[in-house]
Amino acid sequence: MEMNNLVVLPIFVPLLTAVILMFFSKNVSLQRWVSVGASLLTVIVAVLLVRTVSIDGIQTLDIGSWPAPFGITLVSDMLSALLVLTTSVIGFAVILYSIYSIGIERERHFYYPIVQFLLVGVNGAFTTGDIFNLFVFFEVMLMASYVLLVLGGTKIQLRETIKYLTVNVISSSLFVIAIAYLYSIVGTLNMAHISQRIAEIENMPGILTVIAILFLIVFGLKGAIFPLYFWMPGSYYAPPIPVMALLGALLTKVGIYSIARTYSLFFYHDQSYTHELLLVLAVVTVLIGVVGSIAYWDVKKIIIYNIITAIGVILYGISIATTTSMTGSVYYLLHDMIIKAALFLLIGIIIKITGTSNLKKFHGLINDYPVLTWVYFIAAISLAGIPPFSGFVGKWLVIQGGMGSGEFLGSVIILITSLLVLYSVMKIFIHGFWGEKDQQFADKESVSYKKLLVPAIILVAISVLYGFGSEFVYPYVSQAVETLMNPEIYIEAVLKE
Repeated sequence: MEMNNLVVLPIFVPLLTAVILMFFSKNVSLQRWVSVGASLLTVIVAVLLVRTVSIDGIQTLDIGSWPAPFGITLVSDMLSALLVLTTSVIGFAVILYSIYSIGIERERHFYYPIVQFLLVGVNGAFTTGDIFNLFVFFEVMLMASYVLLVLGGTKIQLRETIKYLTVNVISSSLFVIAIAYLYSIVGTLNMAHISQRIAEIENMPGILTVIAILFLIVFGLKGAIFPLYFWMPGSYYAPPIPVMALLGALLTKVGIYSIARTYSLFFYHDQSYTHELLLVLAVVTVLIGVVGSIAYWDVKKIIIYNIITAIGVILYGISIATTTSMTGSVYYLLHDMIIKAALFLLIGIIIKITGTSNLKKFHGLINDYPVLTWVYFIAAISLAGIPPFSGFVGKWLVIQGGMGSGEFLGSVIILITSLLVLYSVMKIFIHGFWGEKDQQFADKESVSYKKLLVPAIILVAISVLYGFGSEFVYPYVSQAVETLMNPEIYIEAVLKE
């Protein structure tokens, strides 16, 4: 097998799996294990892809043997390979968790194939080298998320799905309009070629800045940045925990990746305007997220608002656009995907045990569930960025990048809000786990509780290794950042000049 065929496999494996599983909707146990096996295979393929990119550089695959920029090209640079690997690991953990928690009714209604379709969309969006295909993979991902959000048909799910659907239909229309405007100026859809054409334009037209803002609105809606995050807290609150983990860990991050990719590859011409705007939005996004996470007493809402905070931190690093801040953003992006998925799975276990997500209604879980307690504790301090856990390196580099560029206010805000993030997740620890037990919880010997804990422990363990092994990870992250900071590396690899 040719090495650059590896590029297509993280998209092809879940796609093939989804299609096969559609034919076995009644055989739930077959669906479960085929899904687990396929997602494990995707993880292995993604590991091989990261290794190949680190040794041989950017991998490209021209679909149908049409050379770039005429055909459709899949491109795996280090950033996309790392994101595909992280997505595949989260997919594997969530599918394992789903087996014991999602419920037979949902499993019978194509739950596993739809999860695989979601992974096709996410991995495809990270891998495509074509701006129109980015839209196509977005739609694949969104269609799967519509089904997952509504599957089970509870009242709150139906209500929130209508809101989610409306927002995404509007943002998808805007996406096509933005692509059309961009095409009218540069006459190509290949991302590397677009970058090349923009560089050739003598007097940069103001319309390009308008297009940059249009793309920011589109990706900002998908990524839930201020003031476009309004749909997210409700929509992510409605579905069951595994779906919440998938959406919270993956979907918003595709929006953020798209901003990082387009703003480094296309929209670098008017940074005083575009990146300055991005910086302000990032800082306000952090503040909104923190206020939400400390205001609520619902464990699901606390973690959902922490997604918004993290998005702000990552965008802040992207808007500063120095090597240090970008490195921090990539570190933090990968950390946040893993730790958010882990936290959602952990609060899912808490809700299963206590029967409620209201923090005021239960105490003293540590008495019966010490392992769950300490796994949650590690996840919480990782999220808050306590050294030497995984959140620290990324956040520290983002703040350092901000300070180095003279953006002291934003950096200080991120530093102070880190303490409030710690407070928000420790609130769950102190009120929910600590203290005297005031009620009888579900049977602590129950097998399903232990089985649910396994995927959560896997993710937390990866996060801990990612933090303690940051020296080992650094060469990979710096290779990913190098492509973002020097678009010509990407362009040469794709157009083979």
